[in-house]
Amino acid sequence: MNILCLGDVQFQSGVKYVCQNLPKIIRENDIDFTVVNGENTSDYSTLDIYAAEELFSRGADVITGGNHTLQRAEVYEYLDNKSDKCIRPVNLPYLAPGKGYTVQKAKNGMRILVINAMGQITMDPCDSPFLTVDKVLEKEKGYYDIAVCDFHAEATSEKNAFGYYFNGRIHCIFGTHTHVATADERLLDKGSGFITDVGMCGVTDSIIGAEIDTALQKFVSRTFTKKKQPAGKMMINGVIFTVDNQTHYCTDIKRIKY
Repeated sequence: MNILCLGDVQFQSGVKYVCQNLPKIIRENDIDFTVVNGENTSDYSTLDIYAAEELFSRGADVITGGNHTLQRAEVYEYLDNKSDKCIRPVNLPYLAPGKGYTVQKAKNGMRILVINAMGQITMDPCDSPFLTVDKVLEKEKGYYDIAVCDFHAEATSEKNAFGYYFNGRIHCIFGTHTHVATADERLLDKGSGFITDVGMCGVTDSIIGAEIDTALQKFVSRTFTKKKQPAGKMMINGVIFTVDNQTHYCTDIKRIKY
């Protein structure tokens, strides 16, 4: 089976571009299950509930989040009501709205456990992603066939450590958050597919998705303004994991840039 995982969708322009092209990508690559990171779908750098519904309508099976997901209160009720398909990092405080994982069926009938976890290095305070995800795997043992994890983290070392720690236990592991795709996709020796970061879906000529001049102010003059949605050529970044239906080993991982 083929599992498509897309990186952080940036702003409404990114949502529009993904929605325009996602059905075609799914069809042309014979995709059985699709995971999309949607924590930046709002122009305010958080989850946008209308964008989430649009992504679901165009083929997303699960939408994951990250450190920006809970920045606006209007998403709280949505996360509680849609926690079966729209999730936030599992290692946030237990009182946080929504849930950090879900089990959904793929087109071929296989049960897919999707976990969203967040790193601790230079990120907002959260519990250990290693120990928290350990507990999820133990709790859900026997209730899923394939496990997929969006690890939303800054440090490449932490992401690599996460991949090796869950090698053979989580079948598909992909990093998000930096918005820059890494060229290290690989098959680990115990059957997991791993990539440090899948990149973003947004404007190519930008600074990690934001309008260039606005982002430059922070570095040049240490002044801060609201991130502006840029215009220009768009891109979709992600990976396709191929998983053997019998052994559940990841047999191929391919980066895509559309």
